[in-house]
Amino acid sequence: MTSLPLVVIAGRPNVGKSTLFNRLAKKRIAIVADTPGVTRDRKEVECDIYERRVMLVDTAGLEEAPPESLYGRMRASSTSAIARADLVLFVVDAKAGLTPTDNHFAAWLRRQGRPVLLVVNKAEGRGGGAASMEAYSLGLGEPVPVSAEHGEGLSDLLSEIFERLPKLPDEEVAAEGSEEDEAARPIKLAIVGRPNAGKSTLLNHLLGEERMITGPEPGLTRDSVTVRFSDELGEIDLVDTAGLRRRARIEEDLEKMSTSSSIEALKMAEIVLLMIDALEGISDQDLAIARLVEREGRALVLALNKWDAVEDRAACLKTVTMRLEASLAQMKGISLVTFSALTGAGLKKLLPAVRATYAVWNKRIGTSALNRWFEQALARHTTPLVSGRRLKLRYITQAKARPPTFVVFGTRAEQTPEDYHRYLVNSLREEFSLPGVPIRMEFRGTENPFAKE
Repeated sequence: MTSLPLVVIAGRPNVGKSTLFNRLAKKRIAIVADTPGVTRDRKEVECDIYERRVMLVDTAGLEEAPPESLYGRMRASSTSAIARADLVLFVVDAKAGLTPTDNHFAAWLRRQGRPVLLVVNKAEGRGGGAASMEAYSLGLGEPVPVSAEHGEGLSDLLSEIFERLPKLPDEEVAAEGSEEDEAARPIKLAIVGRPNAGKSTLLNHLLGEERMITGPEPGLTRDSVTVRFSDELGEIDLVDTAGLRRRARIEEDLEKMSTSSSIEALKMAEIVLLMIDALEGISDQDLAIARLVEREGRALVLALNKWDAVEDRAACLKTVTMRLEASLAQMKGISLVTFSALTGAGLKKLLPAVRATYAVWNKRIGTSALNRWFEQALARHTTPLVSGRRLKLRYITQAKARPPTFVVFGTRAEQTPEDYHRYLVNSLREEFSLPGVPIRMEFRGTENPFAKE
């Protein structure tokens, strides 16, 4: 029997290793507290990373200590697990910033010859990505920002872990086909929206069976339900979720749990389909859901359901489009599909729109093409003055896809004003056809880490 791949979580104390362990295991196993050193013994659990079963290991914090001391023995236990690991998740704390201990053990890990994935934890919110850029200096490759406590960034982390797992015997021949493997993996599509928008009706129509209970009563779906669906282009994991209402209206404990499950499904998705009742139009709550999707870096497709019952369709489309342009400028060009989930009219447009948005969300742009555009963009609009001195932006590279994320380097680049930031993002979106997906652009005024490469 082939042993399971060993994935070891390591890092200094109190960076959130046990919280991440519980989150990846999908259950509370390790005790979590703010006190450093709560975890002393290794904890192991079998769990699934997409289609692969792995052995996940939580370790004690890495600290410099005499071998005979308690902390020395804890470190010995951790290093023993790392020596056998197929993949080490080295966790650092975005809020605390890099410490000498982080740098020491990053250098030590580079000498161990084990595959390492750098995880920047506690990177909540919009500023988390910028804070994670500092971690490039550890020399462990591209950092993955997450918030284990809030469940942010987990879809990206799971994808990165999956890509780094050792190949199965029958995968060895196809080891070079990583892009094919990516294409063959099911797209994770979460269907979200307000109660009674038609989410379960849509899922039933796509599946061709009454898989979900539907009816005029709002709130029939109480938990997120995942169903695998196949069409001629591949597989999609459809996740039907409970309706999301404004927080002030959520009263019962059961509804709170349903809402939490829906938000968790949104965070774990790759594409989010936001269902809107076309008869009611787009609401403030719909826009709040869309902004959450953008903050999580997910791709978004808007679906106007019950389109067959709309009398003035041109006016309805104009109203929705105007609200989107005014309230979601950071996701300009969102794909909008109109249909009736009950009758199926117009549904043929839905999955092509989902796959097209998924392709944009995964898009990578060559560095030479990026920098040709960058030079032209700087020439069209000169960089602004900050404190009487003009910014010198020199170089741009794409750090990652899912969503497209770019890093700009230059003298005092981190002081780039928000309006010039928006100009570059909008120009980039137009030049390389990146409609409807979040675009992350970070600015770094330090040495370009890719220069030596």
